[in-house]
Amino acid sequence: MFDFKTDEFVVYPAHGVGKITSIETQEVANIKLEMFVVFFEKDKLTLKVPTQKAVEVGMRPLSSKEVIEKAIGTLKGKARVKRAMWSRRAKEYEDKIYSGDLIAIAEVVRDLHRGEDKEQSYSERQLYEAALERLTREMAVVDGMEEAVAQDRVGEVLSDKS
Repeated sequence: MFDFKTDEFVVYPAHGVGKITSIETQEVANIKLEMFVVFFEKDKLTLKVPTQKAVEVGMRPLSSKEVIEKAIGTLKGKARVKRAMWSRRAKEYEDKIYSGDLIAIAEVVRDLHRGEDKEQSYSERQLYEAALERLTREMAVVDGMEEAVAQDRVGEVLSDKS
């Protein structure tokens, strides 16, 4: 069980990095529930997560610097593209993105990255951008940098291996 606090950044699998703005008690069906109020700046979204269910739904603290470095290492690896139908691969990529697991998200970025000259389908591009955004947002918060700087760092790693 994690001990989340107000003003702490957390990762919620379905939405990425958010900040706990408060912890409040709400009454639902005559039952008092303690809720984390999590704000996702990028999406301008506020989510209320019952404190008892936070870990169960996959809410977690930000990754450590070691995990960030491991994710960077994953980006340097060779892309692994299965020969399965696109719909099945797309579902696997989506599952990885929404798992909240930074290494799995880095795998999606690595596998869907195309150099400047290569074409990408609309759905590939959407998945790639979603994974890239999740990865760079968490990197930026952990390393205390602007998101654009984190995106440049990822871009450098990906272009170095091309």
